[in-house]
Amino acid sequence: MNLALCLLNGMFAAMTNPPESPMDRLWNEYSVVFREFDDLTLARWMAQTLGQLQGRSWRMSHPLVGAYRLAAQVAHDREIWPKRLATAPFGYTEAPCCRAPLLPVFTRDILETGLACAHCTGTAVPFEEIPVDLQEPIRNWALEYNPVHEVAHLDEAQQGESEDYEDDFEEAAERAEELLGMAGKRIIPRLAEFYPALVWEDNDECLEVRPEDIET
Repeated sequence: MNLALCLLNGMFAAMTNPPESPMDRLWNEYSVVFREFDDLTLARWMAQTLGQLQGRSWRMSHPLVGAYRLAAQVAHDREIWPKRLATAPFGYTEAPCCRAPLLPVFTRDILETGLACAHCTGTAVPFEEIPVDLQEPIRNWALEYNPVHEVAHLDEAQQGESEDYEDDFEEAAERAEELLGMAGKRIIPRLAEFYPALVWEDNDECLEVRPEDIET
Protein backbone atom coordinates (compact mmCIF):
# COMPACT_ATOMS: atom_id res chain seq x y z
CA MET A 1 0.00 0.00 0.00
CA ASN A 2 1.27 3.47 -0.92
CA LEU A 3 2.00 5.38 2.31
CA ALA A 4 1.68 8.83 0.77
CA LEU A 5 -1.71 7.94 -0.64
CA CYS A 6 -2.87 6.50 2.65
CA LEU A 7 -1.88 9.69 4.45
CA LEU A 8 -3.78 11.79 1.95
CA ASN A 9 -6.62 9.35 2.44
CA GLY A 10 -6.64 10.84 5.90
CA MET A 11 -7.27 9.88 9.43
CA PHE A 12 -9.87 7.28 8.42
CA ALA A 13 -7.07 4.87 7.54
CA ALA A 14 -4.57 6.01 10.15
CA MET A 15 -6.91 5.68 13.10
CA THR A 16 -7.72 2.06 12.28
CA ASN A 17 -4.11 0.87 12.15
CA PRO A 18 -2.36 -0.77 15.11
CA PRO A 19 -0.51 1.61 17.47
CA GLU A 20 3.06 2.38 16.48
CA SER A 21 2.55 1.23 12.90
CA PRO A 22 4.80 2.90 10.27
CA MET A 23 1.78 4.80 8.95
CA ASP A 24 0.96 6.15 12.41
CA ARG A 25 4.53 7.34 12.87
CA LEU A 26 4.58 9.12 9.53
CA TRP A 27 1.11 10.58 10.17
CA ASN A 28 2.30 11.93 13.51
CA GLU A 29 5.41 13.38 11.91
CA TYR A 30 3.37 15.26 9.33
CA SER A 31 0.98 16.61 11.97
CA VAL A 32 3.75 18.14 14.12
CA VAL A 33 3.33 21.53 12.46
CA PHE A 34 -0.28 21.70 13.66
CA ARG A 35 0.49 20.38 17.13
CA GLU A 36 2.93 23.26 17.51
CA PHE A 37 0.15 25.79 16.86
CA ASP A 38 -1.51 27.22 19.94
CA ASP A 39 -5.26 26.73 20.14
CA LEU A 40 -6.18 30.15 18.80
CA THR A 41 -3.77 29.91 15.84
CA LEU A 42 -5.05 26.46 14.97
CA ALA A 43 -8.68 27.59 15.15
CA ARG A 44 -8.02 30.60 12.94
CA TRP A 45 -6.07 28.53 10.39
CA MET A 46 -8.91 26.04 10.14
CA ALA A 47 -11.57 28.72 9.81
CA GLN A 48 -9.60 30.41 7.04
CA THR A 49 -9.08 27.09 5.25
CA LEU A 50 -12.78 26.25 5.49
CA GLY A 51 -13.38 29.50 3.66
CA GLN A 52 -11.02 28.36 0.91
CA LEU A 53 -12.77 25.00 0.69
CA GLN A 54 -16.23 26.55 0.57
CA GLY A 55 -18.28 26.44 -2.59
CA ARG A 56 -17.15 23.20 -4.21
CA SER A 57 -16.51 19.49 -3.81
CA TRP A 58 -12.98 18.24 -3.25
CA ARG A 59 -11.16 15.02 -3.94
CA MET A 60 -9.90 13.40 -0.77
CA SER A 61 -6.43 13.28 -2.34
CA HIS A 62 -6.22 17.06 -2.80
CA PRO A 63 -3.24 18.44 -0.82
CA LEU A 64 -5.33 21.19 0.78
CA VAL A 65 -7.82 18.60 2.02
CA GLY A 66 -4.98 16.43 3.30
CA ALA A 67 -3.53 19.35 5.26
CA TYR A 68 -6.91 20.33 6.64
CA ARG A 69 -7.64 16.84 7.86
CA LEU A 70 -4.26 16.64 9.58
CA ALA A 71 -5.18 19.83 11.41
CA ALA A 72 -8.68 18.49 12.07
CA GLN A 73 -7.34 15.48 13.96
CA VAL A 74 -5.24 17.73 16.21
CA ALA A 75 -8.18 20.10 16.68
CA HIS A 76 -10.50 17.23 17.56
CA ASP A 77 -8.07 15.91 20.17
CA ARG A 78 -7.92 19.39 21.74
CA GLU A 79 -11.66 20.06 21.36
CA ILE A 80 -10.86 23.27 19.52
CA TRP A 81 -14.26 23.83 17.94
CA PRO A 82 -16.34 23.45 21.14
CA LYS A 83 -14.15 26.19 22.62
CA ARG A 84 -15.44 28.57 19.91
CA LEU A 85 -12.08 30.28 19.47
CA ALA A 86 -12.88 31.15 15.86
CA THR A 87 -16.03 31.50 13.81
CA ALA A 88 -16.55 29.22 10.85
CA PRO A 89 -17.39 30.93 7.54
CA PHE A 90 -21.04 31.70 6.97
CA GLY A 91 -23.01 28.70 5.73
CA TYR A 92 -21.30 26.00 7.76
CA THR A 93 -23.63 24.38 10.27
CA GLU A 94 -22.52 22.49 13.37
CA ALA A 95 -21.86 18.78 12.91
CA PRO A 96 -23.96 16.81 15.42
CA CYS A 97 -21.17 14.28 16.02
CA CYS A 98 -18.50 16.63 17.39
CA ARG A 99 -19.77 20.23 17.09
CA ALA A 100 -17.16 21.12 14.48
CA PRO A 101 -18.29 22.85 11.27
CA LEU A 102 -20.01 20.30 9.06
CA LEU A 103 -17.58 19.11 6.38
CA PRO A 104 -19.05 15.82 5.13
CA VAL A 105 -17.02 13.08 3.45
CA PHE A 106 -18.51 10.71 0.85
CA THR A 107 -16.93 7.24 1.09
CA ARG A 108 -17.69 3.82 -0.34
CA ASP A 109 -19.14 2.87 3.08
CA ILE A 110 -21.90 5.45 2.81
CA LEU A 111 -24.75 2.95 3.28
CA GLU A 112 -23.35 1.92 6.66
CA THR A 113 -21.82 5.17 7.88
CA GLY A 114 -23.66 7.88 5.99
CA LEU A 115 -21.58 10.96 5.20
CA ALA A 116 -18.54 10.85 7.48
CA CYS A 117 -17.17 13.78 9.45
CA ALA A 118 -13.85 15.22 8.32
CA HIS A 119 -13.07 16.17 11.92
CA CYS A 120 -13.90 13.17 14.11
CA THR A 121 -14.49 10.46 11.42
CA GLY A 122 -17.89 9.68 12.93
CA THR A 123 -21.20 9.90 11.11
CA ALA A 124 -21.90 13.52 10.26
CA VAL A 125 -25.02 12.86 8.20
CA PRO A 126 -26.81 9.49 8.57
CA PHE A 127 -27.81 7.97 5.26
CA GLU A 128 -31.52 8.48 5.95
CA GLU A 129 -30.88 12.23 6.38
CA ILE A 130 -29.26 12.62 2.98
CA PRO A 131 -31.62 14.48 0.61
CA VAL A 132 -34.33 12.01 -0.40
CA ASP A 133 -33.89 12.49 -4.14
CA LEU A 134 -30.28 11.36 -3.86
CA GLN A 135 -30.76 8.34 -1.63
CA GLU A 136 -31.76 5.95 -4.41
CA PRO A 137 -28.90 6.78 -6.82
CA ILE A 138 -26.41 6.65 -3.95
CA ARG A 139 -27.81 3.34 -2.74
CA ASN A 140 -27.67 1.85 -6.23
CA TRP A 141 -24.10 3.05 -6.66
CA ALA A 142 -22.98 1.61 -3.31
CA LEU A 143 -24.69 -1.74 -3.92
CA GLU A 144 -22.83 -2.02 -7.20
CA TYR A 145 -19.52 -0.89 -5.70
CA ASN A 146 -19.48 -3.11 -2.61
CA PRO A 147 -19.08 -6.50 -4.37
CA VAL A 148 -16.41 -4.99 -6.62
CA HIS A 149 -14.44 -3.86 -3.59
CA GLU A 150 -14.86 -7.22 -1.85
CA VAL A 151 -12.79 -8.91 -4.57
CA ALA A 152 -9.75 -7.44 -2.81
CA HIS A 153 -10.72 -9.19 0.44
CA LEU A 154 -11.31 -12.75 -0.73
CA ASP A 155 -9.43 -15.28 1.38
CA GLU A 156 -7.10 -17.89 -0.13
CA ALA A 157 -9.86 -20.50 -0.39
CA GLN A 158 -12.14 -18.08 -2.22
CA GLN A 159 -9.32 -16.98 -4.50
CA GLY A 160 -8.65 -20.62 -5.31
CA GLU A 161 -12.19 -21.01 -6.62
CA SER A 162 -11.43 -18.50 -9.36
CA GLU A 163 -9.96 -19.60 -12.67
CA ASP A 164 -7.59 -16.62 -12.54
CA TYR A 165 -7.81 -14.44 -9.44
CA GLU A 166 -5.26 -11.96 -10.78
CA ASP A 167 -7.51 -11.29 -13.76
CA ASP A 168 -10.50 -10.97 -11.43
CA PHE A 169 -8.59 -8.48 -9.30
CA GLU A 170 -7.60 -6.42 -12.33
CA GLU A 171 -11.16 -6.40 -13.64
CA ALA A 172 -12.43 -5.30 -10.22
CA ALA A 173 -9.87 -2.49 -10.11
CA GLU A 174 -10.93 -1.27 -13.54
CA ARG A 175 -14.59 -1.38 -12.55
CA ALA A 176 -13.81 0.49 -9.32
CA GLU A 177 -12.14 3.22 -11.37
CA GLU A 178 -15.27 3.51 -13.51
CA LEU A 179 -17.63 3.59 -10.54
CA LEU A 180 -15.58 6.15 -8.60
CA GLY A 181 -15.43 8.31 -11.71
CA MET A 182 -19.19 7.92 -12.08
CA ALA A 183 -19.71 9.06 -8.51
CA GLY A 184 -17.46 12.05 -9.10
CA LYS A 185 -19.40 13.07 -12.20
CA ARG A 186 -23.01 12.24 -11.37
CA ILE A 187 -23.49 12.00 -7.61
CA ILE A 188 -20.99 14.33 -5.95
CA PRO A 189 -22.02 17.51 -7.86
CA ARG A 190 -25.66 16.98 -6.89
CA LEU A 191 -24.80 16.17 -3.29
CA ALA A 192 -22.48 19.16 -3.01
CA GLU A 193 -25.43 21.48 -3.66
CA PHE A 194 -26.62 20.84 -0.11
CA TYR A 195 -23.38 21.59 1.80
CA PRO A 196 -20.90 24.49 1.86
CA ALA A 197 -18.13 22.04 0.95
CA LEU A 198 -17.88 18.30 0.41
CA VAL A 199 -15.01 15.82 0.27
CA TRP A 200 -15.21 12.56 -1.67
CA GLU A 201 -13.08 9.43 -1.62
CA ASP A 202 -11.27 9.20 -4.95
CA ASN A 203 -9.27 6.01 -4.52
CA ASP A 204 -9.51 2.42 -3.37
CA GLU A 205 -6.26 1.39 -1.73
CA CYS A 206 -7.38 -2.22 -1.41
CA LEU A 207 -7.79 -2.54 -5.17
CA GLU A 208 -4.72 -0.36 -5.80
CA VAL A 209 -6.84 2.30 -7.47
CA ARG A 210 -5.13 5.68 -7.18
CA PRO A 211 -6.58 9.20 -7.52
CA GLU A 212 -4.85 9.69 -10.86
CA ASP A 213 -6.76 6.69 -12.19
CA ILE A 214 -10.11 8.41 -11.62
CA GLU A 215 -11.43 10.57 -14.45
CA THR A 216 -14.17 13.09 -13.74
